[in-house]
Amino acid sequence: MSSSTQYKLHYFDGRGRGEAIRLIFAYAGQKFEDVRYSFDEWPKKKNDMPLGQIPLLETNGQQFPQSLAIARYVARQFKLTGKDDLESMKCDVIVDTMNEFNQDYYRIRFQVKDEDEKQTEKTKFVTKTVPEKVAGLEKLLKMYGNGVWAVGDNVTWADLVIYDTVENLLDMDDQVLNKFSTLKKHREAVEKLPKIAAYLANRKKTPF
Repeated sequence: MSSSTQYKLHYFDGRGRGEAIRLIFAYAGQKFEDVRYSFDEWPKKKNDMPLGQIPLLETNGQQFPQSLAIARYVARQFKLTGKDDLESMKCDVIVDTMNEFNQDYYRIRFQVKDEDEKQTEKTKFVTKTVPEKVAGLEKLLKMYGNGVWAVGDNVTWADLVIYDTVENLLDMDDQVLNKFSTLKKHREAVEKLPKIAAYLANRKKTPF
């Protein structure tokens, strides 16, 4: 990868599906152009995107949609996918598990319009889905990681995706980490990474 490579990330003015990518850039110390759209602006830009969706990464004169493909590519550029193919697969397993969380979260947050239905879905998510899936995630962390990091003994993009996903879980239930000491320890470790700490300290506060 050339040190002169330039990156432009297009997404809404929020964390959402773009934030894990931003966290990878932040950890790598890589500058990028953070293009943010309001919901009012987006309809005018939608047709400019290959799939009519964002996040979208522009680099090397080309456009790339699909948030996980972008995050995985950027992670590879900065050697954050593990030390070998097996660790890379472990990262993918964890990221795919986090994506299952996020699919549920975004569906409830943005697609369920009826307020009673939304509350019912949220209650089910917090009381049943999250405890079951977090218990599974903690098993993965113990199988694949070293007690601090998710995979192996170094930071990978899986750690940053976990951190971002847990932020969504905390949005639904701010007590979610109280019963999961491994995940709580992991979150604290990510927040202490110097470049991540600096990024979080300066990050714009947004509703999602």
